[in-house]
Amino acid sequence: MKITNKMNRRHFLGTSAATSLLIGTVGAGRVFAAEPIKTAGVYTVPVEQQWVSRIHKAAVTAQDRGDIDYSFSENVSNTDYARVLREYAEAGNKLIIGEVFGAEQEAREVAAEYPDVAFLMGSSFKEDAALPNFAVFDNYIQDASYLSGIIAGSMTESGNIGLVGGFPIPEVNRLMHAFMAGAKEMNPDIKFQVSFIGSWFDPPKAKETAFAMIENGADVLYAERFGVSDAAKEKGVLAIGNVIDTQAEYPETVVASAIWHFEPTLDKAIAEVQAGSFKAADYGVYSFMGEGGTTLAPLGTFEGKVPAEAMDLVKSREAEIKSGAYTVEINDAEPKSS
Repeated sequence: MKITNKMNRRHFLGTSAATSLLIGTVGAGRVFAAEPIKTAGVYTVPVEQQWVSRIHKAAVTAQDRGDIDYSFSENVSNTDYARVLREYAEAGNKLIIGEVFGAEQEAREVAAEYPDVAFLMGSSFKEDAALPNFAVFDNYIQDASYLSGIIAGSMTESGNIGLVGGFPIPEVNRLMHAFMAGAKEMNPDIKFQVSFIGSWFDPPKAKETAFAMIENGADVLYAERFGVSDAAKEKGVLAIGNVIDTQAEYPETVVASAIWHFEPTLDKAIAEVQAGSFKAADYGVYSFMGEGGTTLAPLGTFEGKVPAEAMDLVKSREAEIKSGAYTVEINDAEPKSS
């Protein structure tokens, strides 16, 4: 386990960012800024891992603005998770963020012990009104995943697409289903190979699984995990990214990516903590495209190489999603191979 506090506390006065932090005046013309919220991140994987990297990035951005004072622990085991949460709560942190998919009950028990600490946790479950300081979120980026599926469906020549995921939990399942629905928009006869590697961070295993799919005819891969794009690159097939944009690292391989932006989710929590109104809620909605929580990454080197028919559909569907005229289905059931 690694505990890190890489940035110093910063105060911004005389800027628009600081203006939102002003809480009062003392004497004639003397204005004081609110102290940054002492915030901790607790992660079971390295902060370089796709999903957690987006939370970490948003927290660093908030610290750079002066809204929070951020420390974090990475590679925390599920069995150690509750202890680390308690240590951060005891250390005076007022906001703790993380992911409790493997330590759900333990994390909620810790939150109950520290009612004055706001817990914002990635979770497959919903909030509980009986635990008012524990809010949940998930990366509901099915909107962009659906759009990336349209592109994938237009790029496959074999009509065979492979999907490699970590675990078949709702946050992964819904993205795969949305991707598959998008691909079927272009070709309803596309076949899918679906596999889960049983790990959130095992690039060699993900790569091995992808190799097997390529051997079985897949010419486009959905890279829900690190390692898949490496296999695609080595075998000369295409990949679709997830959560982060890796087009620059795989310029001839990654066609498109559904990007998660955690900033709307974290910024909402920061505002609620500042206002003293943080409560049990489902922050998942702030990952929707309409809230700015997800976008389709630029195509980079594939600009102009995706069929115009597909890009026209992507453009029209994106506008409809943002306006509310079109809703991408949220299907949390485990996806299966065709």
